[in-house]
Amino acid sequence: MEGEIGRRDGLVLDEMGITHEEEEKAEEEVEEEEEPRRRGRRTLTVIHSNNATYTSLADAMLPHTQNTYWHEFSEVSRYNVQLNYFEKLWAAWYAFMGNDVLATGIMSFLMHETVYFGRSLPWMLVDRIPALNKYKIQSHKVPSAKEQWDCAKLVLLSHFTVELPQIWLFHPMAQYFGLATSVPFPSILTMAYQIAIFFVLEDTWHYWMHRALHWGPLYKNIHKIHHQYSAPFGLAAEYASPIEVMILGLGTIFAPILWCALTKNLHILTMYIWIVLRLCQAIDAHSGYDFPYSLHQFLPFWAGADHHDTHHEKFIGNYSSSFRWWDYALDTESGAEAAKRRREKKAARAKAA
Repeated sequence: MEGEIGRRDGLVLDEMGITHEEEEKAEEEVEEEEEPRRRGRRTLTVIHSNNATYTSLADAMLPHTQNTYWHEFSEVSRYNVQLNYFEKLWAAWYAFMGNDVLATGIMSFLMHETVYFGRSLPWMLVDRIPALNKYKIQSHKVPSAKEQWDCAKLVLLSHFTVELPQIWLFHPMAQYFGLATSVPFPSILTMAYQIAIFFVLEDTWHYWMHRALHWGPLYKNIHKIHHQYSAPFGLAAEYASPIEVMILGLGTIFAPILWCALTKNLHILTMYIWIVLRLCQAIDAHSGYDFPYSLHQFLPFWAGADHHDTHHEKFIGNYSSSFRWWDYALDTESGAEAAKRRREKKAARAKAA
C-alpha cells in the first residue's frame, strides 16, 4: 500500500515509522493544547456575533474556569481599542460567561434587585426623618418597620418565583425578535427617543389594564392585595399578586419587544435603561412624598406621587402610571381638584340648559 514502508509488531508504519495509533494520539494532544487558545479568542466572537459557538454542553453552561473576568477584559481591551470602557466591560462579561442566556439572565436579575431595593432604601430612611414628614401626602400614615419588612418578604418571594423565571426566558425570546446584545452600543439620542416611546406605550397599557383590575371580580381576586396599603411607600411598588405582576409587567417588557419586532433596531442596553427608569418611576410614585422639586411640579402632565397616592387613598381613579393625559381625557381623575372641575362642568351644563 502506498505510504507504508514496513510493519512493526504487526502494525502498519507510515513513511516516518509511526503507527496510525501513535499519529491519532499526537493529534489529540495538539487538539488539547489548542483548546485554551480557542477559548481565549471567544471574546472576539462575542463582540462580532450574538450567537457564540460552543464545543460542548458543559462549555455552554459554565463560566470558563481557566480565565478570570479581568483576563477576558484584558483580551477585549487589547484587540478592540475602538471600544469605550463600558463597552469593554460588557463584552468581557459575555466572553467570561460563555453563554448569552446565562450572562443576560444573571445580569438582568441582579440589576432588577439592585435598583428596586437600592431605590426603595432612601424612601425608607426619609420615613424615619421627622423633619421631612411635612412633605408626606398622608402625613398621619407613616409605615412602621414591621409593615415594610412584611412587604419586603412578599416582594422578594414574587421576585424569585414569578419574575426570575420570566427573566431567565427573556434572552431567547428577545433574540428571536432581533434584540442586539453586542457592542458597540447605540447612540444616546437613539436610546432617548426609543425610551420616550416605551414610556408612552407602557402608560397606555397600564391605564387600561389597571382600570380593568378595578372591575369587581378582578379587584377582589387579583388587585386587592396591592391596595392593602392605603398610604403607599416605595417598597410597595411591586407588592401585588403574581397575576397582577405579570399583567402590568407585560407593558414594561412587551413595549420594547414590539418595537424590536417591528423595527429590528433595539439594543438590550436601551431596554435595561428603560427598565431602570420605569422601576424608579414606580417606586417614586409609591413613595408617599411630594416635594417642591418633584418632577410633576415642572412637567404638569407627569403623574408623580401625588397622583398615585390619591389612587391608593380613594381606591378609584388615577389609573395611569407615568402621565396624566389618559385620566384627564377619559375623566377618571381622582382627588379634590378633579372633583371641583366636575362640579364646575356640571354647573356650566345646567346653566346652559
